[in-house]
Amino acid sequence: MKSLSEIETTAKRASRAAGFSWGIAEEIGKSIRLLELFGLPGIKNLNQYFHNEDRKKFENIKFIHEKNTIKKFSYCPITLGIGFLDQAKKLEKFNKCNFQDLAYPILLLPFLSRCSEITGKKICLSFNEYYFVLNFNIKILSNFLKEDFPTRAKNVEVSFLENKDNFNDQDWKKLYKLSENTFVEESDSLKESAAGAGLTDND
Repeated sequence: MKSLSEIETTAKRASRAAGFSWGIAEEIGKSIRLLELFGLPGIKNLNQYFHNEDRKKFENIKFIHEKNTIKKFSYCPITLGIGFLDQAKKLEKFNKCNFQDLAYPILLLPFLSRCSEITGKKICLSFNEYYFVLNFNIKILSNFLKEDFPTRAKNVEVSFLENKDNFNDQDWKKLYKLSENTFVEESDSLKESAAGAGLTDND
């Protein structure tokens, strides 16, 4: 079994050989490492991406807007992912960003996962009937159950989710009330034995 560091290094070097700068190649290496760590087919889809004859025709995007429409070809997931990392703080103010057509959407996932850590917000990537929730670069939740990830996605939406508890106030109050049974009332003996007790102030 290949180690994560070997996966990252090989993906980085392959990306440089495929024409990306060392800086972007390093980001790709980190992203593929993350996909494989999460049990997703990063190496397989990166290989497909590099050997796609239409790859050089994919549209690059410099500035991401709320609504993004392609001119002719699908958006490149790598340059889009780099854009999310560079513009994360600005993009979270949009709440939602839409993209008309995206190639190899799985390659965007790790960039969004890292973006979630940067913004401190969960991010949801959705297209067709599928959704992927990125949780602060710690885990990915999804309803995707198929082995083969689609190579193109139409009408893609990236949403920044507001932080909120997964429980209601009533459940919290019940649990907190139970926890109060561990509270100990402060007695005279506790005061005498507490930190700093018995010290005198000579000033």
